[in-house]
Amino acid sequence: MWRDDLGSPVELNGPARRVVSLVPSLTEAVARSAPGLLVGATDWCTHPADLAVTRVRGTKNPERAAIIALAPDLVIANREENRKLDVVRLRAAGLAVWVTVIESVPEALASMRRLLTGPLGLEVPAWLVVAEQAWAEPASALRSAQLARRVAVPIWRDPWMVVGARTFTGDVLARHGLDNVFGAGPDRYPHVEAEQIRATAPDLVLLPDEPYRFTPEDGPEEFPAHRVVLVPGRLLTWYGPSLATARADLLRVTR
Repeated sequence: MWRDDLGSPVELNGPARRVVSLVPSLTEAVARSAPGLLVGATDWCTHPADLAVTRVRGTKNPERAAIIALAPDLVIANREENRKLDVVRLRAAGLAVWVTVIESVPEALASMRRLLTGPLGLEVPAWLVVAEQAWAEPASALRSAQLARRVAVPIWRDPWMVVGARTFTGDVLARHGLDNVFGAGPDRYPHVEAEQIRATAPDLVLLPDEPYRFTPEDGPEEFPAHRVVLVPGRLLTWYGPSLATARADLLRVTR
C-alpha cells in the first residue's frame, strides 16, 4: 500500500498500468515518462500536443462516469487543481486516487519522483534528473547576476487576480531572485483592482498566457508606466517536464 502526498492510503495490486490524470502538468510528466500508461486526461491537458487519450472534461468538473468507465488502476489529482468532492466520489466508486500537494518547486520535484517511482513503478526519467539539477542553484546566486526586482503577476482580469502567498508560482519567482509584491499577504490568489497593482510600484509586471490569455492588446495597456513582459504560462505554473528548461527560459525573459 502506498500513501499519497496527503498521507491517504492508495492500494494497488501492482504498478499502475492504466492511468487517468486530472492534472495537466502531471499528464505531461506521465506521458513523457511512460506514454503507454495514460488512458484518460482532461481537456486542459494540452501537452504533449499529440496526446491521444480519452478526454474526461475539465479539472474542476471531470466527467466521473467517463473516468469510471475507463477502469483505471490509478487516478492522479492535485489538491489545488481538483475538487475534494470528485476525489471522494471516485474513491467511493472503487477507484484508487493519488492526490498530490505542490506549492513549491522542491515539492513538485519530490512529488513527481514519488509518483513516478512509487505507484507507477518507473525508473527516474532523464527529464526529472535534469529538472532537479536546473533548480539546485540557490536564488542568491541569481540575485548576484541581476538586480533584485519587485514583480507582480496577474493571472486573471475582470476581476483582476494576482499570484499571492504560498503558491508554486510564487516560489518560482523567489527562486529567480524576484520579489512578489503580493507575496506577503494572507491570500494565495488575491482579488485586486488594476490600480492596486500599479500602486505597489513593481519593477516588472509579468503577464502569462494562462489561465487568462493576456496578449499585447489585452493587459499591457493597464500598466503604461511599468515594464511589462508577456510570458508563456508554462514557465510560471507548470511543474512537469517543462521544469527542465523553465528556469533558464524565465531568467532570460526577465533580465
